[in-house]
Amino acid sequence: MTKSAYPFFSYLEYWLVQEDKYSLQSPSVYKIYTGLLSYMDRQADADLDLEKIRTALLNDGQMLEIEDFGAGSKKLTNKSRKTSSVTKYSTSGRRFSQLYQYFCRLSPSEKNLELGTCVGINSRYLARACTAGELYTFEGSEALYLKAQEHPKEPNTNYILGKLSDSLPEILRKIGKVDFALIDATHTYLGTRSYFDTILPYLTEKSVLAVADIHWSRAMGLAWQEIKKHPQVSLSLDFFECGIVFFDKSLPKESYVLKF
Repeated sequence: MTKSAYPFFSYLEYWLVQEDKYSLQSPSVYKIYTGLLSYMDRQADADLDLEKIRTALLNDGQMLEIEDFGAGSKKLTNKSRKTSSVTKYSTSGRRFSQLYQYFCRLSPSEKNLELGTCVGINSRYLARACTAGELYTFEGSEALYLKAQEHPKEPNTNYILGKLSDSLPEILRKIGKVDFALIDATHTYLGTRSYFDTILPYLTEKSVLAVADIHWSRAMGLAWQEIKKHPQVSLSLDFFECGIVFFDKSLPKESYVLKF
């Protein structure tokens, strides 16, 4: 199977097996899932100022010299990329930014990580989900690190520049625990597994972990399969564009593919 064909067939499988709220048998999963749907309805008119920032970035013609430390972009292959193109092809849409907000709010949301700042849209959404806590967002490319901070920043956000292999362990030692983390960097098997394994000792039973682009490639699919089978993981939820894992032993040790 070619690299371009893998996401297509992966989505086809997702579409065939996805469940909605009417087919869920687990009361705890039903509560989490219907809570998400209700949250999306309540947030329909929320954070619209952040969407103005997205629009500004989508119209930003500045060329950025991007340093890629992982699998790179499928759409953008040159090192020099327009801000508008990076925003269009390498950021989550509003719907998934809000999904990450919801799951961040299900955790204690005091100490939170985002691996892969990009242009800073998810960073701002997450920061508003943890107003009583702190967000540490990591970016390896200096051009993106600077671009992400051009628009008004949330006061509880710490932007960190550098290779994750260097910066992540240092921050983890500083903060001592992780309540919520979004892994959205590198998009390689080795990178994703390394980030998961590095963060794991700092997670608690109340922590929630999101992994972006779990069907981006065969390698990312393998990383996701291994993460959700890890002994410390209880419940895992597959929304195709991302996966969510819980560590609460009161939740079922099961995997669900959910319509979104």
